[in-house]
Amino acid sequence: MVNQNLTATEIGFTHEDFAALLDKYDYHFSPGDVVPGTVFSIEPRGALIDIGAKTAAYIPIQEMSINRVDSPEEVLQSNETREFFILTDENEDGQLTLSIRRIEYMRAWERVRQLQAEDATVRSGVFATNRGGALVRIEGLRGFIPGSHISTRKPKEELVGEELPLKFLEVDEERNRLVLSHRRALVERKMNRLEVGEVVIGTVRGIKPYGAFIDIGGVSGLLHISEISHEHIDTPHSVFNVNDEVKVMIIDLDAERGRISLSTKQLEPEPGDMIKNRDLVYDKAEEMAAKYREQLLAKQQGATAAPAAPADVLAEEDIPPATDLEDEIPPAAELEEIPPAAEIEEVTPVVAEVQEEIPAATETEEQIPAAIEE
Repeated sequence: MVNQNLTATEIGFTHEDFAALLDKYDYHFSPGDVVPGTVFSIEPRGALIDIGAKTAAYIPIQEMSINRVDSPEEVLQSNETREFFILTDENEDGQLTLSIRRIEYMRAWERVRQLQAEDATVRSGVFATNRGGALVRIEGLRGFIPGSHISTRKPKEELVGEELPLKFLEVDEERNRLVLSHRRALVERKMNRLEVGEVVIGTVRGIKPYGAFIDIGGVSGLLHISEISHEHIDTPHSVFNVNDEVKVMIIDLDAERGRISLSTKQLEPEPGDMIKNRDLVYDKAEEMAAKYREQLLAKQQGATAAPAAPADVLAEEDIPPATDLEDEIPPAAELEEIPPAAEIEEVTPVVAEVQEEIPAATETEEQIPAAIEE
């Protein structure tokens, strides 16, 4: 007959032993970890997720996507399993706060860095404009196009909804800056059909103290004051007017910076002809350009020839470098500081309270604000 009066010692496994065993095999989670989880319950403004912790973790709606989400069902389905980012430590109820948005941000930055390394051209629609330029989204991140890098005759405000080809100027996750250029994308495409030494016809679109900007087939080239004539010129205004049609020669194509350098000086049959007899310069343009190309070829082959003005003496268009645009460039991703776990207990219901309505405090605005309006 079996003795039914066994003591706890004889059994060898107490409630304390069982609790210790649970602690031994319990997973320890830390903020920043990426873990798999299964959707346990969808709430009006969030969802409870089973990640193997003692208490179901919680993901608020504003952390469900890099883009705006109006309903949790747009992102999550019941019993769906996927990866989650642990956003905060356990609160006093033992509940963790999760995020999908942070994972998407990390992967988006990785993708745009790869696109920049490949010098890829991307296309994106303008969703807003501000005082300094236009705003687009690349891989879900907010990108900024400085006004000086928008090549269109349309007012900025009319660009909203228009899709533009873009090149990367700056990709800096640490400083949260994503800066792009429409102009550089257009110039690169145009450059594929242009050659140094080629004569083109353009229109004067702007005049600065240091030179004139010439529109050649939809892209802008700089005719620097030093490249107008062999004779000294006090100001480009003394030679050109806006909307003048001019014949110029390409002397430099800088695809990396998206710049085209032009010259009329190299087309002068005699020094000063651009000032004294412009029609003669235009009539002899192809002939003088052929001589220029011969000199350029001879120079490339190591022969002694009179060099053309080097590109580095050409002043750049007055475009502020990316580092000088601090006040103009909105951040690519506005990640608000997450409050300590103790401050979010009211917005993260424990399992026992899953049927209750989430307090209104959870109904925070989407964390990527609209562009700052002018």
